[in-house]
Amino acid sequence: MTTINAQTETTPVTMTANLIESGEDGIVLALAGTDYRLHLKVAVPVTSPLNRPVAGRIKARARRVDRMRCGGRFIEPVYGRPRRVQGTITGTDFASNRITVRSGGGSVFECDLTADQKAADFEIGALVGFDVERGAKFEL
Repeated sequence: MTTINAQTETTPVTMTANLIESGEDGIVLALAGTDYRLHLKVAVPVTSPLNRPVAGRIKARARRVDRMRCGGRFIEPVYGRPRRVQGTITGTDFASNRITVRSGGGSVFECDLTADQKAADFEIGALVGFDVERGAKFEL
């Protein structure tokens, strides 16, 4: 476990998924045990072998984060770039105004918040939902 600004992070920031497509500016990840196929941008081409696990992190910008009263963890759509994510907050970083959210298929999103919202306003363990701005990236 790591500590980020006095909040405890209970889920690792990195995640593992199968790399099923790789190009110069994007990849497609298959999340184990699900039908999810996430289309993500990359800053540096991923040269790992296809159809093998790859570990890294998803970095995204959340449009607006809402607390949810009920529901589960999911990513919409199942195929394509992430547009809507719902999951549990596993970490916060006040200095960077970022939350870490565990979502469907064991995915973990590091989400930068807009200036209108503060990471300090969200508790670890809270169920949240948000729209994802275009350009979510995968980093090794």
